[in-house]
Amino acid sequence: MPQLRKDIVTREWVILAKERAKRSSDFAQKDRIQPVQHFNAHCPFCLGNESLTPPELLAYRERGTKPNTPGWRVRVTPNKFSALDREGELNRKDIDIYDTMNGVGAHEVVIETPDHGKSIHNMEEKDVEEIIWAYCDRYNALREDPRLKYILVFKNHREEAGCSLAHPHSQVVATPVIPQKVWGKIKGVEQYKEYRGECVYCHILEHELANQERMISENGGFIACAPFASRSPFETWIIPKTHRSCFAKMSRFEVGEFGQILRETMLRLYLCLSDPPYNYTLLTAPCDSDMLDNFHWHLEIVPRLTTPAGFEIGTSIYINIVPPEDAAKYLREVEIPSNQTVIV
Repeated sequence: MPQLRKDIVTREWVILAKERAKRSSDFAQKDRIQPVQHFNAHCPFCLGNESLTPPELLAYRERGTKPNTPGWRVRVTPNKFSALDREGELNRKDIDIYDTMNGVGAHEVVIETPDHGKSIHNMEEKDVEEIIWAYCDRYNALREDPRLKYILVFKNHREEAGCSLAHPHSQVVATPVIPQKVWGKIKGVEQYKEYRGECVYCHILEHELANQERMISENGGFIACAPFASRSPFETWIIPKTHRSCFAKMSRFEVGEFGQILRETMLRLYLCLSDPPYNYTLLTAPCDSDMLDNFHWHLEIVPRLTTPAGFEIGTSIYINIVPPEDAAKYLREVEIPSNQTVIV
């Protein structure tokens, strides 16, 4: 029989359609894995094509190399097709019963590697750490702008997940409003603390570590697990064991541990599901409240293996055909190569 489960934070329901349950092999499409192309002359993110992007805002590069030239390892530029504009005033106003303001904000691209054919799952751990440091540096720079209220770091992988360029990259978008989804999580966390007296994500950590059924992996500072009310097959969360509202407050040691478990988790998904399309989002506290005791930052990874249809759109109740316990088991059982490097 199908089972309804409620998200402990947002109070949204999902349906686990167990009679439709599928195995990981049902989602693995071997033809998704294409021969590696390390350089694409037409790709604006490839080494040597720096003139095809707006001037860089940040770059970790070899000593002695100049901005907007080769020699970089991670590079951040404004998005050439930005959804929001850094210039101007908000000018918020009412139009009859409606609310409006200027589209002020920031939209940046984190070019994760000069290598067109690399991805997080087959990078060196130190390279993944540098991507995370770029997230932190740009977050800290953007939060100084008082017009900006929320900063989201996210990654789209493959065209099915909204990725328009194959070269490995993620994005940073800063908005002048706090998104409703984030408000929902903040309010859910606050309500849980009022009722239970503790952080809901700390309780999730305790439960998953004790239960182990939905655990995928862990290291000293983080766990990777399938959430109890997973909205889609193989949804995975990475949660820090240390209660902290803002990811950019991580220590150097924590960044290393986060990079390690992020790389391993992406490798498990790659091997289990044959390089699936996915989105990941780094959920953190709003800009002016990053010392908010109640919030607990974390990363949510959602493989795009099914398409929401009329029922999901009409109700916001998602139908998941892979129970999270099964998904976690498949991902746990993935055999990681001894050198943790996959070359395709």
